[in-house]
Amino acid sequence: MSVAFVKEESAEAASETVLPARPISGRPNLVTEAGLKLLQDELARAQQALEEASRIEDINERRRQSAVPYRDAQYFAERVRTAQLMPAPASNDVVAFGHKVTFERDDGRVQTYRIVGEDEANPAAGTISHGSPVAIALMGKSVGDVVRAGQHELEIIAIE
Repeated sequence: MSVAFVKEESAEAASETVLPARPISGRPNLVTEAGLKLLQDELARAQQALEEASRIEDINERRRQSAVPYRDAQYFAERVRTAQLMPAPASNDVVAFGHKVTFERDDGRVQTYRIVGEDEANPAAGTISHGSPVAIALMGKSVGDVVRAGQHELEIIAIE
């Protein structure tokens, strides 16, 4: 078909509707109960937005409004499918997935983080991914152990 017969708006809309997939790390998709619920809720939200967008009559606008929910629905469906629900740690002897760990940095700051799944992690809210450098350094260690994370040393002072 000649370009003369294609609306410019349609070509523009088509390019806006193909978004790259959200990246998924190669790490195991470990989740807490709250993390699994978060993934399920996000999947439901994306599916609802996709359903709402499908009711838009103008095809170009429907494509634009569907792009993000479609990408998100694919991402969250895969994350729910691959989720490995981890039980709460049975002991507070050594740092494990799901623990809340308090440590003192070599600069004197004391910080507390809970080690959770990648999608649940939010350092500002006190959670870090099990794949983060700090969590990797802390895993398997006990109270009193000193670990190196980047250029800092961290001393574990509590495990909950």
